[in-house]
Amino acid sequence: MTSPLGLYIHWPYCARICPYCDFNVYRARGAESAPLVAAMLADLKAWRERLGPRRLVSLHFGGGTPSLMEPEDIARIIAAADDLFGLVAGAEIGLEANPMEVARFAGIKAAGVERLSIGIQALNDHDLNVLGRDHGRAAAIKAVETAQSLFERVSADFIYARPGQSLRDWQGEWQEALSWGLGHYSCYQLTYEPGTAFTKKAERGAIVPADDDLTADMFTLTQDLGAAHGLAAYEISNHARGDDQRSRHNQLYWTGADWIGIGPGAHSRWGRPLYGGRQGASAVLTPGGYIKGPSQTFEAVTALEDAQERILMGLRLKEGLNRASLRAATGHDVDPEALARFIAQKLLIDQDETVRLTPQGRLYADRLAMELAPAGD
Repeated sequence: MTSPLGLYIHWPYCARICPYCDFNVYRARGAESAPLVAAMLADLKAWRERLGPRRLVSLHFGGGTPSLMEPEDIARIIAAADDLFGLVAGAEIGLEANPMEVARFAGIKAAGVERLSIGIQALNDHDLNVLGRDHGRAAAIKAVETAQSLFERVSADFIYARPGQSLRDWQGEWQEALSWGLGHYSCYQLTYEPGTAFTKKAERGAIVPADDDLTADMFTLTQDLGAAHGLAAYEISNHARGDDQRSRHNQLYWTGADWIGIGPGAHSRWGRPLYGGRQGASAVLTPGGYIKGPSQTFEAVTALEDAQERILMGLRLKEGLNRASLRAATGHDVDPEALARFIAQKLLIDQDETVRLTPQGRLYADRLAMELAPAGD
């Protein structure tokens, strides 16, 4: 059976670079967008020739800040995707937006986007400034209200465990966000990635990261308060008001389905290791290099690598990781000794060959996944 296929479009430009960000992003300096859009459209055509007839279940504009794109360019890419591949009925078309581009929201809607994900991150001006955001509290609230009036599906992104943030601070902020009644929220722990400005500040003591106990308390609060408001986490960091509000595009990543990526630094995965071979591709990182082409570098994804990815991603889902499906797709299973150990520690349950995290296990999801993954030869 052919896997569902999604399309990711990476817009690499931002008005400013946030100090915690380690994504493949570049400061927008009035660069001409036409050559980049043209390169994306050419890349999309090459993907159609490479994969043959496949219909798309989702399109997602990420970045960077894709709400900086001209609505006409968004519409061109959506139309090209529909012309080349075809969109299934009810396909999810989503875009990540900065609150400062609220004036563009109506144009983005008219271009064909039906799901808007807004990068709120915080609800007080001090912390927004610390995070390097170019919007304030008032702009965040206006963006949410405007999006609710325009889009069928709206999501808001938040970051917790910020420097100096208390548990009470986050509780009040999360409660306020939940009162908006959105169908989806994404709440991420602030992480200090190598090479970022935040990590450099932390290393010299200019900022103090939240300690592990406080971070764990904030995570538990996020989970419990979300569930109490009808927004139980369907993935470690993502909360939806019912299955129809889930991010269908992100579920392609979490379930090991197929997706293709266009734009600088975008990644792709398609095929099956036991049935014709799973493949991967990475686009050239820099906008200039991507425009110049060739845009993609290809590689074979081994069955072992695919199993490791599926365990890392699938364990994060509420439904858990189905071991029979894992074996059917890759020929590999989870490590039995690690599984037994984590079950004994009440961090995992294994019921009907489906491995799920317990509430306590969710605190250690990435570490458990790494230890459950089969090792190479």
